[in-house]
Amino acid sequence: MLKSQFIEVRHFVTVAQLGSFTLAAQALGMTGSALSKSVARLEKQLGTKLLHRTTRRIALTNDGDSYLADCLKAMTILEEAEKRLSNQQLLPSGRVRIDLPAVLGRRAILPKLLELTSKFEQLDLSITFNDRPTDLVSDGIDLAIRVGHLENSGDIVARKIGEQKRVICASPSYLATRGPITKKEDLAQHDCIVGWPIGQRHSWLLKNAKGATESVDISARHEIADCEGILQSTLSDAGLAQLPVWLVKQYLDDGQLCPVLEKFNGEGAPISIVWLKTPYILPKIRVTIDEIITLASRHPDVFEASL
Repeated sequence: MLKSQFIEVRHFVTVAQLGSFTLAAQALGMTGSALSKSVARLEKQLGTKLLHRTTRRIALTNDGDSYLADCLKAMTILEEAEKRLSNQQLLPSGRVRIDLPAVLGRRAILPKLLELTSKFEQLDLSITFNDRPTDLVSDGIDLAIRVGHLENSGDIVARKIGEQKRVICASPSYLATRGPITKKEDLAQHDCIVGWPIGQRHSWLLKNAKGATESVDISARHEIADCEGILQSTLSDAGLAQLPVWLVKQYLDDGQLCPVLEKFNGEGAPISIVWLKTPYILPKIRVTIDEIITLASRHPDVFEASL
């Protein structure tokens, strides 16, 4: 139906409900002549007479009475749909698809997101855990947490929410059976546990002689795709690993792990929240972004942890 016909339907309904073209014209803010022409156009489009007009009053024809009932039903449905959509625009509702780093996501972020859903019962989550970059568009992701430097993209909005510092460490038992580690070159003589970067070299971020952070190639003995698995392997005397400070701090404090090459610790990797650039951010996306930003600001022990 054309937009003009919707307007003419509303004009007809107003006239029928008020029983007067004069009163209806006043209510609609238009002239009686314009209102009369509008209803006449609707009658012509429908091919039937809707109103009996006299000098004193108007009355509905049989077709007009039936048509009015249908119009009122349709308008009620439209009003309810508009109200429902308006509420959805104001309150967080619907499903948010979030991609999180595995350990950081499970330990620090997921519990807070679940608390958020208890505040907003219409908010649903679909969460994946992934330490490898995913494509927000092709994978249908609404927002993601990324650790590391991001490539420039005109389609993505990124906001830094913290920094993940790393430390090289090993168990006391492992270090007791191997040679000392005083310089970066000593790493070549040790069992190193690394992640599983597809199509990339194994490397750790370390400071060079000038104090700048650089990527240093590592000869890996063990490749483990999960950060939690790397931690457990390190605790089990399997070798050296470069792990997030927030993840290993308790083990360093109680002596289960020992830091090595501390003076070579590189700068931290930025932790960012990213989402697709759109003209309007839905409330469900906005409230989730705000919750994660608040979480990061309140927990520097995780998002800005240092030795």
